[in-house]
Amino acid sequence: MNVTPKAVCIISGGMDSALSAKIAKDEGYEIIALHFNYGQRTQKKELESFRKITKTLDAIESYEIDLDFFEQIGASALTDKSIEVPTGGIEEGVPVTYVPFRNGIFLSIATAIAEKHGAQALYIGVVEEDSSGYPDCRENYIKQMERAINLGTKDETNLEIKMPLVAMSKAEIVAEALKRNVPLQFTWSCYKNEDVACGVCDSCRLRLKGFTKAGVKDPIEYADSLTAED
Repeated sequence: MNVTPKAVCIISGGMDSALSAKIAKDEGYEIIALHFNYGQRTQKKELESFRKITKTLDAIESYEIDLDFFEQIGASALTDKSIEVPTGGIEEGVPVTYVPFRNGIFLSIATAIAEKHGAQALYIGVVEEDSSGYPDCRENYIKQMERAINLGTKDETNLEIKMPLVAMSKAEIVAEALKRNVPLQFTWSCYKNEDVACGVCDSCRLRLKGFTKAGVKDPIEYADSLTAED
Protein backbone atom coordinates (compact mmCIF):
# COMPACT_ATOMS: atom_id res chain seq x y z
CA MET A 1 0.00 0.00 0.00
CA ASN A 2 1.45 3.34 -1.10
CA VAL A 3 1.26 6.14 1.44
CA THR A 4 1.43 9.74 0.23
CA PRO A 5 4.45 11.45 1.78
CA LYS A 6 3.94 14.52 3.95
CA ALA A 7 5.86 17.78 4.07
CA VAL A 8 5.76 20.54 6.64
CA CYS A 9 5.91 23.83 4.74
CA ILE A 10 6.87 27.00 6.57
CA ILE A 11 4.76 29.70 4.94
CA SER A 12 5.26 33.32 5.96
CA GLY A 13 2.70 34.70 3.56
CA GLY A 14 5.41 35.97 1.23
CA MET A 15 6.17 35.12 -2.37
CA ASP A 16 9.16 32.86 -1.67
CA SER A 17 7.52 30.59 0.87
CA ALA A 18 4.33 30.40 -1.21
CA LEU A 19 6.35 29.13 -4.18
CA SER A 20 8.32 26.73 -1.99
CA ALA A 21 5.07 25.21 -0.69
CA LYS A 22 3.61 24.96 -4.20
CA ILE A 23 6.72 23.08 -5.32
CA ALA A 24 6.19 20.65 -2.44
CA LYS A 25 2.60 20.15 -3.58
CA ASP A 26 3.68 19.64 -7.19
CA GLU A 27 6.29 17.10 -6.05
CA GLY A 28 3.54 14.93 -4.60
CA TYR A 29 3.59 15.78 -0.90
CA GLU A 30 0.55 16.27 1.29
CA ILE A 31 1.00 19.72 2.79
CA ILE A 32 1.13 20.54 6.49
CA ALA A 33 1.11 24.34 6.50
CA LEU A 34 2.96 26.19 9.26
CA HIS A 35 2.93 29.89 10.03
CA PHE A 36 4.49 31.92 12.83
CA ASN A 37 3.13 35.06 14.48
CA TYR A 38 6.18 36.52 16.21
CA GLY A 39 5.27 40.13 16.78
CA GLN A 40 6.39 41.28 13.35
CA ARG A 41 5.11 44.67 12.18
CA THR A 42 2.91 43.15 9.46
CA GLN A 43 1.75 40.16 11.50
CA LYS A 44 -1.97 40.58 10.74
CA LYS A 45 -1.43 40.91 6.98
CA GLU A 46 1.01 38.00 6.83
CA LEU A 47 -1.45 35.75 8.66
CA GLU A 48 -4.21 36.75 6.26
CA SER A 49 -1.91 35.92 3.32
CA PHE A 50 -0.94 32.58 4.86
CA ARG A 51 -4.57 31.54 5.21
CA LYS A 52 -5.36 32.42 1.59
CA ILE A 53 -2.28 30.62 0.28
CA THR A 54 -2.95 27.54 2.42
CA LYS A 55 -6.45 27.17 0.96
CA THR A 56 -5.00 26.93 -2.55
CA LEU A 57 -2.68 24.12 -1.42
CA ASP A 58 -5.43 21.88 0.03
CA ALA A 59 -3.31 21.48 3.16
CA ILE A 60 -4.21 18.48 5.33
CA GLU A 61 -3.20 20.38 8.49
CA SER A 62 -2.58 24.02 9.30
CA TYR A 63 -0.69 25.44 12.28
CA GLU A 64 -0.53 29.07 13.39
CA ILE A 65 2.09 29.29 16.14
CA ASP A 66 2.44 32.36 18.38
CA LEU A 67 5.98 33.21 19.47
CA ASP A 68 5.77 36.28 21.70
CA PHE A 69 9.33 36.05 22.94
CA PHE A 70 10.76 37.55 19.74
CA GLU A 71 9.36 40.92 20.84
CA GLN A 72 11.05 40.51 24.22
CA ILE A 73 14.37 39.78 22.54
CA GLY A 74 14.01 42.66 20.08
CA ALA A 75 17.21 43.61 18.21
CA SER A 76 15.34 43.71 14.89
CA ALA A 77 13.39 46.43 13.13
CA LEU A 78 10.70 43.84 12.41
CA THR A 79 9.94 43.18 16.08
CA ASP A 80 11.14 46.32 17.87
CA LYS A 81 9.07 49.41 17.03
CA SER A 82 11.84 51.67 18.34
CA ILE A 83 14.08 50.59 15.43
CA GLU A 84 13.13 52.11 12.09
CA VAL A 85 12.76 49.89 9.02
CA PRO A 86 15.37 51.12 6.50
CA THR A 87 13.96 52.67 3.33
CA GLY A 88 17.06 54.13 1.73
CA GLY A 89 18.00 51.15 -0.41
CA ILE A 90 19.45 47.68 0.00
CA GLU A 91 22.68 47.75 2.02
CA GLU A 92 25.60 45.36 2.24
CA GLY A 93 25.96 43.02 5.20
CA VAL A 94 23.38 41.84 7.69
CA PRO A 95 20.53 44.39 7.83
CA VAL A 96 18.71 45.65 10.92
CA THR A 97 15.62 43.71 9.74
CA TYR A 98 17.39 40.43 10.54
CA VAL A 99 15.58 38.66 13.40
CA PRO A 100 18.19 36.81 15.52
CA PHE A 101 18.23 33.09 14.66
CA ARG A 102 14.61 33.19 13.45
CA ASN A 103 14.92 30.38 10.92
CA GLY A 104 16.71 28.14 13.40
CA ILE A 105 13.83 28.52 15.83
CA PHE A 106 11.24 28.06 13.08
CA LEU A 107 12.92 24.88 11.85
CA SER A 108 13.08 23.45 15.37
CA ILE A 109 9.33 23.89 15.83
CA ALA A 110 8.65 22.61 12.31
CA THR A 111 10.65 19.50 13.20
CA ALA A 112 8.46 18.78 16.22
CA ILE A 113 5.35 19.05 14.03
CA ALA A 114 6.93 16.91 11.31
CA GLU A 115 7.84 14.23 13.83
CA LYS A 116 4.28 14.24 15.20
CA HIS A 117 2.83 13.65 11.73
CA GLY A 118 5.52 11.30 10.44
CA ALA A 119 6.47 13.75 7.70
CA GLN A 120 9.40 13.10 5.41
CA ALA A 121 10.36 16.66 4.52
CA LEU A 122 10.44 20.27 5.64
CA TYR A 123 10.18 22.98 2.99
CA ILE A 124 11.52 26.47 3.63
CA GLY A 125 11.68 29.31 1.12
CA VAL A 126 15.14 30.62 1.95
CA VAL A 127 16.98 32.50 -0.79
CA GLU A 128 20.75 32.90 -0.56
CA GLU A 129 21.41 34.71 -3.83
CA ASP A 130 19.81 38.10 -4.46
CA SER A 131 18.53 38.17 -0.86
CA SER A 132 18.82 40.58 2.06
CA GLY A 133 21.98 39.05 3.55
CA TYR A 134 20.38 37.06 6.36
CA PRO A 135 22.85 34.52 7.80
CA ASP A 136 20.09 32.00 8.60
CA CYS A 137 19.19 31.78 4.89
CA ARG A 138 22.52 30.25 3.88
CA GLU A 139 22.38 26.85 2.19
CA ASN A 140 25.26 25.48 4.26
CA TYR A 141 23.56 26.49 7.50
CA ILE A 142 20.29 24.79 6.53
CA LYS A 143 22.16 21.60 5.61
CA GLN A 144 23.91 21.59 8.99
CA MET A 145 20.56 22.17 10.68
CA GLU A 146 19.17 19.14 8.86
CA ARG A 147 22.03 17.03 10.21
CA ALA A 148 21.43 18.25 13.78
CA ILE A 149 17.69 17.64 13.49
CA ASN A 150 18.17 14.04 12.44
CA LEU A 151 20.64 13.47 15.28
CA GLY A 152 18.18 14.85 17.81
CA THR A 153 15.00 13.01 16.77
CA LYS A 154 13.78 9.41 16.90
CA ASP A 155 15.75 6.83 14.91
CA GLU A 156 12.82 6.33 12.55
CA THR A 157 12.59 10.07 11.88
CA ASN A 158 14.56 10.98 8.77
CA LEU A 159 13.73 14.50 7.69
CA GLU A 160 15.04 16.26 4.61
CA ILE A 161 15.01 20.04 4.65
CA LYS A 162 14.24 21.17 1.14
CA MET A 163 15.08 24.70 0.02
CA PRO A 164 14.13 24.76 -3.68
CA LEU A 165 14.64 28.52 -4.06
CA VAL A 166 18.00 28.90 -2.34
CA ALA A 167 20.04 29.54 -5.51
CA MET A 168 17.37 31.47 -7.43
CA SER A 169 17.17 35.19 -8.12
CA LYS A 170 13.98 37.12 -7.42
CA ALA A 171 13.28 37.33 -11.16
CA GLU A 172 13.59 33.55 -11.43
CA ILE A 173 11.28 33.16 -8.43
CA VAL A 174 8.66 35.40 -10.05
CA ALA A 175 8.88 33.47 -13.32
CA GLU A 176 8.65 30.09 -11.59
CA ALA A 177 5.73 31.24 -9.43
CA LEU A 178 3.82 32.35 -12.51
CA LYS A 179 4.62 29.07 -14.25
CA ARG A 180 3.22 27.10 -11.30
CA ASN A 181 0.17 29.35 -10.84
CA VAL A 182 1.16 30.53 -7.37
CA PRO A 183 -1.43 33.12 -6.25
CA LEU A 184 1.00 36.03 -6.05
CA GLN A 185 -1.90 38.44 -5.50
CA PHE A 186 -2.34 36.89 -2.05
CA THR A 187 1.32 37.19 -1.03
CA TRP A 188 2.80 39.99 1.09
CA SER A 189 6.42 41.10 1.32
CA CYS A 190 6.39 44.60 2.82
CA TYR A 191 8.17 45.03 6.16
CA LYS A 192 6.39 48.27 7.09
CA ASN A 193 2.75 48.39 6.03
CA GLU A 194 -0.31 46.14 6.18
CA ASP A 195 -2.62 48.06 3.84
CA VAL A 196 -0.60 49.24 0.84
CA ALA A 197 2.98 48.00 0.41
CA CYS A 198 5.49 50.81 1.00
CA GLY A 199 7.65 50.06 -2.05
CA VAL A 200 10.80 51.35 -0.35
CA CYS A 201 11.81 48.82 2.33
CA ASP A 202 14.40 46.20 1.41
CA SER A 203 11.80 43.48 0.94
CA CYS A 204 9.61 45.61 -1.34
CA ARG A 205 12.64 46.68 -3.36
CA LEU A 206 13.78 43.10 -3.90
CA ARG A 207 10.29 42.00 -4.87
CA LEU A 208 9.73 44.89 -7.28
CA LYS A 209 13.16 44.35 -8.81
CA GLY A 210 12.27 40.70 -9.39
CA PHE A 211 9.02 41.55 -11.16
CA THR A 212 10.72 44.21 -13.27
CA LYS A 213 13.49 41.84 -14.39
CA ALA A 214 10.92 39.13 -15.10
CA GLY A 215 9.05 41.60 -17.29
CA VAL A 216 5.70 41.36 -15.52
CA LYS A 217 3.65 43.62 -13.26
CA ASP A 218 3.34 42.87 -9.56
CA PRO A 219 -0.35 42.24 -8.77
CA ILE A 220 -0.25 43.96 -5.36
CA GLU A 221 -0.57 47.71 -4.78
CA TYR A 222 2.35 49.94 -3.78
CA ALA A 223 2.50 53.41 -2.29
CA ASP A 224 5.72 54.03 -4.24
CA SER A 225 6.36 51.74 -7.21
CA LEU A 226 9.22 53.82 -8.61
CA THR A 227 11.52 51.53 -6.61
CA ALA A 228 11.12 48.92 -9.36
CA GLU A 229 13.72 50.82 -11.36
CA ASP A 230 16.22 51.32 -8.49
